[in-house]
Formats: sequence, C-alpha cells, structure tokens
Amino acid sequence: MSIPSFIAGYGKVRPFRGAFAAPRDSLRAAARIRAQHPGEGKVLPSIREAIRACGLKDGATVSFHHHLRNGDDVLRAVMQEIAALGLRDIQVAASSLFPVHAPLVAHIRSGVVTRLATNYVTGPVAEAIAAGELPNPAVLQTHGGRARAIEAGELPIDVAFVAAPAADVYGNLNGVDGPSACGPLGYPMVDARHAGRVVAITDALSPYPLASIDIAQDLVDYVVPVDSIGDASKIVSGTTRVTEDPVGLSIAATAAKVIDAAGLLVDGFSFQTGAGGISLAVAQDVAAIMRDKGVVGSFAAGGVHQGIVSMFRQGLFRTLFDVQCFDLAAVASYREDRGHVAMSASLYANPASKGALVNHLDCMVMGAAEIDLAFNVNVTAVNGGAIIGGSGGHADTAAGAKLALVTTKLAAGGAPKIVDAVECVTTPGETVDAVVTEAGVAVNPRRADLSERLAAAGLPLVDIARLRDLAADRTKGAPRPQVDPQGRIVALVEYRDGTVTDVVRQRRN
Repeated sequence: MSIPSFIAGYGKVRPFRGAFAAPRDSLRAAARIRAQHPGEGKVLPSIREAIRACGLKDGATVSFHHHLRNGDDVLRAVMQEIAALGLRDIQVAASSLFPVHAPLVAHIRSGVVTRLATNYVTGPVAEAIAAGELPNPAVLQTHGGRARAIEAGELPIDVAFVAAPAADVYGNLNGVDGPSACGPLGYPMVDARHAGRVVAITDALSPYPLASIDIAQDLVDYVVPVDSIGDASKIVSGTTRVTEDPVGLSIAATAAKVIDAAGLLVDGFSFQTGAGGISLAVAQDVAAIMRDKGVVGSFAAGGVHQGIVSMFRQGLFRTLFDVQCFDLAAVASYREDRGHVAMSASLYANPASKGALVNHLDCMVMGAAEIDLAFNVNVTAVNGGAIIGGSGGHADTAAGAKLALVTTKLAAGGAPKIVDAVECVTTPGETVDAVVTEAGVAVNPRRADLSERLAAAGLPLVDIARLRDLAADRTKGAPRPQVDPQGRIVALVEYRDGTVTDVVRQRRN
C-alpha cells in the first residue's frame, strides 16, 4: 500500500526501512514536574478535583492503561469528567482499548476527543475510527514503541490517570491488593515516570505505607478514592483462552515440535506466547517436552497466563517477567510467587533502551489474521479497513526472538489467512521465521538453517505459496474486500522505532 510522505493530522511520515535501520543513539526527554512539600496531602475528593488540580487544558494528552482490560472503568469515569468541565481537543493515549471503552465514541463525536494513540483497539472505538469519525488519524503503536515514544518525548503526556488496585495516601501503588487486583502495573510504570502529572484512582485506599509497591510515591501527584475502578474478572477475554479446537491443538503440537527441532529446548530456554488460543495451547505442548527432557528454562515473559504460571510452578522456568496478567491465576501468582516479577513496558520491549527483555527471547509464538508470501503479518485491519486490534507486543517480540513462530489455520470465517499480500503490515516479514498451519510448516527463506533442522526432524515443510493455494482452495477463491486506495487515512501503523509500516484507509460505504 502506498504511504504518503505527509499525512494531515499526523505530520511528516518516516517510512519503515528495516527492523533495525533506526539510529542506535537517541535522547530521553524530561517532564516538568511539581515538587511536593512536607505536610502537603495528595488525596483529593473526586476525579473532577484532580483534573482541576492538574490544570488540564484544551489540546492536552491524557493517558490510561489497560491492565483491567474489558473490565476497566477508569477511562470512562475520567473522560466523563473531562467532558463535563468543557475541555476539548483532547488526545487519549491508552495502552489498549476494549469494547468496555465504548463511551469514548460519544466524546469523539462531540469534539472532546480528536486524537488517539493506542497499541490495540477493538470494539466500538475501533469501528468509529474505521468509519472516519475521529478527526485525526489514530496512531497504532507497539508496546515497545509506545514506551519509546513516551520516553523520547514524541508522545508527551500531560496527565496520566492510573487505575490503581491499591494505593496509600501518599501515592504508592500496586496491582496485587484490593478487590480489583490485576497484577503488575507494567504499562503505567512508563507513563508515571514521564507524565507531567500523575493521578492514581483507587478503590482500595490504605494508610501509609503500602507494603508492596509497583509505582512509588515520588512519581504520583494525587490520589482519588472511588467506589470501583472496574471488574477484574473481565481481564480474561475471548482472545486469552486456550483453544479446544482439534485443528488448533494439532497446529500447537506441530509448533512445539518446531521449537524442539530448532534446538532451543535446552536448559536456559526463554519463551513467550501471544494471547491467541492456538498460541496459548503451544505452551502446554512445550511444557510436556520440557518435562520429558528435564529442561529448566531461564524465563517466560510477556502477558502471563495460567499456562505459563503452571510451567513456572512445575519448575520449568526459574523466573517469570510480567508486564500484565491475562487471567486471575496469573494475578495470584504475582502476589504469591517469588520469582514472578514485574517489568515495565520499556524494560519489556523498548527498542531504544539499553537492553529490552525481548532481545533475550529464544522463542515467541504468536497468532495472525493474515500472512503473505513475504511473511508479513497482519493483526490490525481486514475486510477493506475493519480494525481488529493492533500489534501490542507482536512486532516487538518478533524482532527480538531467535525464533518467531506464527501459528494459524489456513482459513477462518470463510476467508483465507495465507494471502498474496496482507491488507495491513503489522509485523514485517523479515522478523518472522516460520508459519505453522494444519497443512505444514513454511519457513522464511532467510532461515535456511531452520529449514535444514526441521527437515532433518521429519517435520512437514511446505512452501508459503503452496499454503496460499491451499487456503484459496478451502475458501473457494472467495474475493477479499478491497481497500479503497482513495479512502481517507484513518489510522497509521507505527513500527516500534516510530517509522510507519502501513496505513488504514476508511472503508467504502
């Protein structure tokens, strides 16, 4: 897809040139902060009073995190107060947006919100963006790219609103106590360190000091107690459950054999799965092989879920590095288990840091909406511009891992998943090593070494073009809805270094 060199509402576009083409040296921006004097309190009676105390103005940027996922109620509550105060032209910089954030659409339509930056978006907000209701193009970042942009000053945050499951009166915060416990607060750790003002909103206010701390008092300006910050039971969503489909389980079993044949399942192995059902199932099969071989891995990482916790508690990994929890079993583990440690989004995946954890991953297993003949992966937009999510950590982990595997069926919903060219490039093909399907394994030509290993292990190798043909046969050549090449650009897909890999254009009526 052609990408303009300048896009109104975004500015000059830096086109993607390669996964590691960005300069290695960069600057870290500083935020203007307000010092706290002895005797001054931080607890305020309402969100509205906190907004006023922060001096929020028209055109400001406010940030939110998504650790409560589809159970979050802080974004809705804050934006309701921002609108009631008559503020306009606000940019919302949320680490992810879910269907629960549907009230944001009304603020877009009223002009309260005119800009969005997020790593993942689904539900009514995604539909509003795709329909062209947002005045300026949404910016879709990676988890590491968002952290990099905040630290570099490219995404300056005026006020960060942190949903805090537990807080004390001086602003120490954690995610393991209180009725809304969600696990480590890895995403707002970056926001809190670099925002001009930080407001913690909590439904579990404690006396000073809090015993366990994810975000410390020196980064927090105000604390607002409320009745509820959301429903932690809704951390688990439809995308974070292990598949029960026999075809999906077969693909997962093959993927585990690929990892083994690649020579990675030895002591010190490091691992991450994505949030898709097949990807999560791979963990079960990898665990079985590790037990059989007596392998003890160094760490598992990312968004942690019950399957990874089980592996850790069986002694298959020495450490869990956790940026967010995908279920309540992971929350309990973070609370109880020594060796289950928090990491910020920057430590996790910031490509401009002195060493992101993804650089130490042996294997990452991820899903896809589409994969093309160049191994580009799309998890952002399909069907002529329908926005279905975004990178999250997809592109970050693919770039860092020694083995980046995509697991997918050949077709889903009557549409092929292996295609000539993806509708939207989320993760560049140069960082993807192999695609595992029910019809076999396609290895990126860049990885001749991997092909040799898999062939020697007797795994079913198939050319990616053959998978494309099989996918087309299974869908009887059903035509794919086409992107309108003249459609207004409604979103940009930023790679982790801030370059642009693709754009999303408004869907045809």
